Amino acid sequence: MRILAAMSGGVDSAVAAARAVDAGHDVVGVHLALSRAGGTLRAGSRGCCTIEDAMDARRAADRLGIPFYVWDFSERFRDDVIDDFVAEYRAGRTPNPCMRCNERIKFAALLERALELGFDAVCTGHYATLVDGPEGRELHRASDAAKDQSYVLGVLTAEQLGHTYFPLGATPSKALVRAEAEARGLTVAHKPDSHDICFIPDGDTRGWLAERVGAERGPILDRHGAVVGTHEGAHAFTVGQRRGLSLGVPAPDGKPRFVLEVRPVSNTVVVGPKEALATAEIAGERFTWAGRAPAHGTFACHVQIRAHADPVPASARLEGGALHVRPDAPFDGVAPGQTAVLYDDTRVIGQFTIDRTVSAVPVG
Repeated sequence: MRILAAMSGGVDSAVAAARAVDAGHDVVGVHLALSRAGGTLRAGSRGCCTIEDAMDARRAADRLGIPFYVWDFSERFRDDVIDDFVAEYRAGRTPNPCMRCNERIKFAALLERALELGFDAVCTGHYATLVDGPEGRELHRASDAAKDQSYVLGVLTAEQLGHTYFPLGATPSKALVRAEAEARGLTVAHKPDSHDICFIPDGDTRGWLAERVGAERGPILDRHGAVVGTHEGAHAFTVGQRRGLSLGVPAPDGKPRFVLEVRPVSNTVVVGPKEALATAEIAGERFTWAGRAPAHGTFACHVQIRAHADPVPASARLEGGALHVRPDAPFDGVAPGQTAVLYDDTRVIGQFTIDRTVSAVPVG
């Protein structure tokens, strides 16, 4: 196949490209420039897509003997990932920018251009497994549960899965990938993994959002509507948050209170006891299937609501144009804007953005 290898400058994408070469494919490397004002140096393991990363990707491509290009996707990244991130917080939701990047940049914009140029597939260093089943290609968890990235790939559609290539999915551990990189003479063998939000390299999400959303003082309410404190900007709070609430009125039982809801229109934050975080049902209208769609309106599944959360058994149903999921036991601290990914054992069924939640503990 003609393979376009997305090379971030990290060890995973470098080894993935190397394995594509070893498999006999015609491989071309590409690094995505996602910021027109990218920093020259990384802040340790924070951030990505810097000039330093582009140089690391080029050195890896040179070592592998493959052509290499840098493509400017900064405008698309700003529109589809950064602006979306800000808009979601303005609406009181908690977005996952990595999901949006996979959905709209790596497996939409990049794949679209790759196909236009005659490539058969895009290769990345994600830890996930592709299986060609009787009803088409399926997305499954990686062999290494600690590195599994099927959750953030749950946004991929059947058509996109048909043009993807994940050479690392069956690798038992990240340590083996680093050892392989060292044996191949790749200088990124021991480069730290990126974490946090790539376009906020200093990790100060609250400060970054305050500059773009604005900080306006507002009330903090309990579940009954009584004012128990004030805040400097509702965008700085997420469901499940305990610290930094600065409440002026203690709870009647003296126990800590947690953020239960963020209401951006009225600029209010609602707090309550930990047990009130229990969520009996989640629902969303923005959903996709990773391969074949479920055969029935109601089906059993496991659902995962965070990248590193444990999947929990649940039942799902399509109703009124929305996908509803009810876990066997209530979720803890679910926020609108999060992504729920549905599984059948190791296979990804699909995903949806959580728009609505139903509390398991009614207001007493």
